[in-house]
Amino acid sequence: MNNNGILVVFTGASGVGKGTVMKKILSADPNNWLSVSMTTRVPRDGETAGVDYNYISVSEFEKMAEEKAFLESACYCGNYYGSPKAPVVEQLEKGKNVFLEIEVQGFEQVRELYPDCLSIFLLPPSIDVLEQRLRGRGTESEEVIQKRLNAALSEISRSGEYKYNVINDDVDRAVEEILSIVKKEKNK
Repeated sequence: MNNNGILVVFTGASGVGKGTVMKKILSADPNNWLSVSMTTRVPRDGETAGVDYNYISVSEFEKMAEEKAFLESACYCGNYYGSPKAPVVEQLEKGKNVFLEIEVQGFEQVRELYPDCLSIFLLPPSIDVLEQRLRGRGTESEEVIQKRLNAALSEISRSGEYKYNVINDDVDRAVEEILSIVKKEKNK
């Protein structure tokens, strides 16, 4: 059995339920660790700094990018997102399975650095369900919802680039499938 941690790129369209699924994955196995991304976007209601994201200014983000302190970074719907490199490397070395909950742009960058990373794309049961979830948040304007839907369609069209696709039609079922995939890949 492999005692080293594995790097898991976890992607899905906005509103597909990545955060909900990820919380259950983390609570199911203490050996799974989520890299907390940095972002320049404003926190949503209920989000906690240092848990959901590390919220920083655009100038702070740009400085870190210049210093090559990110494993990956991207601009998504007008905001910057990035995975700080140092904590990811540290946790992998401790044997943790490190999850990067990132967008397609970030996956491209990680895949260049770590071609053997495990990649999982979380899909909605349908586009209609995805739109209902986005509207149900009640946190974004119609313009932002349309931007997110358009981005989601583009992202979903690239799900074939990932090693695994998991449909989030039932959160518990999706979590079990992902945990099974990680266990299978770790045992290789």
